[in-house]
Amino acid sequence: MAELVYSAITSLDGMVADADGRVDWAEPDEELHAVVNEQERAIGTYRYGRRMYEVMVAWETMPTGPDQPAVVRDYAAVWRAADKVVYSTTLPAVSSARTRLERVFDPDAVRRLKAEAARHLSVGGPGLAAAAFRAGLVDQVHLFVHPVVVGGGTPVLPAGVRLDLELLDEHRFGSGVVHLHHRVRRA
Repeated sequence: MAELVYSAITSLDGMVADADGRVDWAEPDEELHAVVNEQERAIGTYRYGRRMYEVMVAWETMPTGPDQPAVVRDYAAVWRAADKVVYSTTLPAVSSARTRLERVFDPDAVRRLKAEAARHLSVGGPGLAAAAFRAGLVDQVHLFVHPVVVGGGTPVLPAGVRLDLELLDEHRFGSGVVHLHHRVRRA
C-alpha cells in the first residue's frame, strides 16, 4: 500500500511563507536539494492545491542544460516523470504534462489510490495538506526547518488537528536547516 507524504520547507516559527507571501528565506542549497531529490524519487503522484501547483509548474520548463546545477537538472527530471493532480475550483486548466485537474478533493478517492498505487503519493501546499490531515490520510511528514523566524504568515501545519507522531529520523545540514521525518501514529 502506498503512503501519503507531506513534505514542506518551514521557518522555525512554523511558516511556509511570511505575512507578505515571501519565501526567499527558503531556497535550498545544493546539499538540501540533493536530499529532497532523493526523497521525491519515491513519489509517483504529486497532489497540489492551486497555489502550490502555480509555484511547482515552473519545473515543467526549467532549463536543464549543462550550465544548470546537477541538483536542478535531477529534480526537474524527477518532477516531470511523476503524475500530478491539481485541486482547484478556479484554475481554468493545467499547463504541464502528466497532470489532471480535479475540482474537489475527495478523501475516499485518495484512500482508493493509496490502496492501489505502486509508489507513494505526496500532498503539497498547506491548504490541501490540511484537508488531507483532517481526513486522516497523511502517513509521513517531512519538515525542513530553516533557521529563520518570519513572525507570521502561512502555517505549515493545520490548526485544530491533533497528530501523534513518531520521529523516524532527523538530520542537520551545514546551512543550519534541520530535517525532521515523522510517521503519523494511528489510534
